[in-house]
Amino acid sequence: MKGLILSGGKGTRLYPLTYTRAKQMMPLANKPVLFRVIETVRDADIREIGIVVGDTAPEIREAVGDGARFGVQVTYIPQDAPRGLAHAVQIAQDFIGTERFVMFLGDNVIQGGISPLIADFANHPDWNSQIVLTEVEQPEHYGIAKLAADGRVEQLIEKPGRNPLYKVAPSNLALVGIYMFDSHIFEAIRHIQPSFRGELEITDAIQWLIDHGYTVYPHVHRGWWIDTGKPIDMLRANSLVLEELKPYIAGQIDGNSQVDSRVTVERGAQIINSVVRGPTIIGEEARIVNSYVGPFTSIYHHTVVENCEIEYSIVLEHTLIRDIEARIQDSLIGRNVVLNRAAARPRVLSLTLGDHSKVGLL
Repeated sequence: MKGLILSGGKGTRLYPLTYTRAKQMMPLANKPVLFRVIETVRDADIREIGIVVGDTAPEIREAVGDGARFGVQVTYIPQDAPRGLAHAVQIAQDFIGTERFVMFLGDNVIQGGISPLIADFANHPDWNSQIVLTEVEQPEHYGIAKLAADGRVEQLIEKPGRNPLYKVAPSNLALVGIYMFDSHIFEAIRHIQPSFRGELEITDAIQWLIDHGYTVYPHVHRGWWIDTGKPIDMLRANSLVLEELKPYIAGQIDGNSQVDSRVTVERGAQIINSVVRGPTIIGEEARIVNSYVGPFTSIYHHTVVENCEIEYSIVLEHTLIRDIEARIQDSLIGRNVVLNRAAARPRVLSLTLGDHSKVGLL
């Protein structure tokens, strides 16, 4: 079995951060989301992985390489423009061949991995597809699946809240963004037409399979799952990943600092005269000086936080935050940012700052 990771797209919902960085390279608990996806696929004992790449291909190639650091073999599949998930599958046909495969969106994070899904699909060679679903509270806002009495997927409905045919969503099972296919999916894609968005939709291809007598079964995921497409989603995913992180101390903590047992301090990091409460991670060569770092915060490598308070935030690499009197919270701050005090006192700061930003607060 092979793996296919979709890592194209422009990440517009994360602008301005993704003007200069692939959205899949945004870190959660100081590890890029794409790395977490590769490891999830590898941990399901899949070693051959194709990565569909777009405009950010050079950054992804540089970071991932040939996959050896992850114990996998990576093949890059260029996509000239975002033409839909089904188009990404279509252009991967030479890589996939006739094998069964799992398709994983490169900006999704899922609790517990996909090994149970892989085993379920492998144990049912008569299934043509299996899709991961999860129960949601507002299904009208998601692509959902309606199941037949025998448990098979009967119909896929895109955002029923926008469809005048549905006053109430017929199911609360939302599509997660992880799919299993056999080679019949390529036949399905050849028979569908672009949607109103001008894209080949994977949901249309799956519906074609269903309508033509192929078997599509669900796998209902019971843990958490997050599409990290927006800043609020990144912060929530970061908090969930931090809660599952096994803490360790590899940096330096001076005698005047208080660091609780749920804090990870990576190699070369320094915590000086500060209070750090977890779950939190302090990245390599970062410095926390005369500061408070609260729960659910990720400080990436070579970043300085001095004379500040910050919590429930993500700060990317090579950033300087100094002399901020109000507490920073619910913030996503990019690379090479300079954030310092200019003159007076605003009370609350909620920030999404792109790479190379410079902010002087009044």
